[in-house]
Amino acid sequence: MLTAESVKKLARSLGADAVGIGSIDRWDGAPIQMDPRQIMPEAKSVIGMAFRVMRGSMRGIEEGTYFSNYSAMGYGGITYLYMPMTVINLSKSIEDEGFEAVPMGHQSDWRAVDGEGYLRRGYSRPVREGQAAPDIMVHLRIAGFLCGLGEIGYSKMLLTPEFGPRNRFGVIITDVELEPDPLYPDTDGPQLCNKCMACVRDCPGGAINDHKTVKVNLAGHEVEWAEIDCAACDIAFRGGQVTDEEVTPQQAYNPPMYGKNIKPGSWSPFAKKPRNLYNTGQAVCGARGCTRACMISLEQRGVLSNKFHQKFRRRPVWTVDWEKPPMDPPGAVYNDQCEELDNLGRTKEAD
Repeated sequence: MLTAESVKKLARSLGADAVGIGSIDRWDGAPIQMDPRQIMPEAKSVIGMAFRVMRGSMRGIEEGTYFSNYSAMGYGGITYLYMPMTVINLSKSIEDEGFEAVPMGHQSDWRAVDGEGYLRRGYSRPVREGQAAPDIMVHLRIAGFLCGLGEIGYSKMLLTPEFGPRNRFGVIITDVELEPDPLYPDTDGPQLCNKCMACVRDCPGGAINDHKTVKVNLAGHEVEWAEIDCAACDIAFRGGQVTDEEVTPQQAYNPPMYGKNIKPGSWSPFAKKPRNLYNTGQAVCGARGCTRACMISLEQRGVLSNKFHQKFRRRPVWTVDWEKPPMDPPGAVYNDQCEELDNLGRTKEAD
């Protein structure tokens, strides 16, 4: 027999770091394009799972020497590999008991709404009167809140009491009725977001507004977060900075985005945007404001249960001055300086 406790125990054994359950009525009033009942009208429960982003996966970006680990292991790898395996295998166990389960991770590339929640004109159409247009996008952070996993911070990141903002979220929509968990604001857990504005201060794209906010009602709770400039976030996420200067294709960090020319930002050591990892796991900014700055603030306050022997920020924050000539790493030999390289990248002379 499936119970809330047995489902949560199995989810943790399959790899979820935190698990919560929300009753489907908590989505009353949700926008039609984000309502899980548009996917499964008979749904009774939503199972929310948090998957931690390893603090160590952000170490290389913090030091400015190893960017791909956060992009691959802390972003794309969790989103597109690890999390889907967990939600699929948990869904199998639910379906083995005769109930239907929709495994859902980060599956928003087909969504009918854009990054700000507006319908994409001419993209898709409802197949029946009164239904949503395909594809539905269940808002995973809001789902995490409605499943009792944590609170939504000023940056719109869902903060868990275990890991703060270091999470990715997956959900399962199911027609089995499970006992729901209390929402985090109704528990005796510590306040997580205290509006310290570290996320605003450290976001390299200035994407988090310091005074304009969005307020929504979620299952009887008024929840507020900052107005987010999604275009600015998208550009900074890739390591780019908007410039009013004309740039040639050879000089450009990235092709023009949102009608703006892009050069490398001071938070990126790359002259050109690196290739994507696991589809969209570029994350060159390393979530500098919304995750790293927030995490540092939460750890300093001592409110997270996942604790460490050393503080995260141990050296001054680095920046790159692209107006200065580049520095060479110690012992640098560039490939265009060599007539021939072996398969390890060494010159024959070096041997």
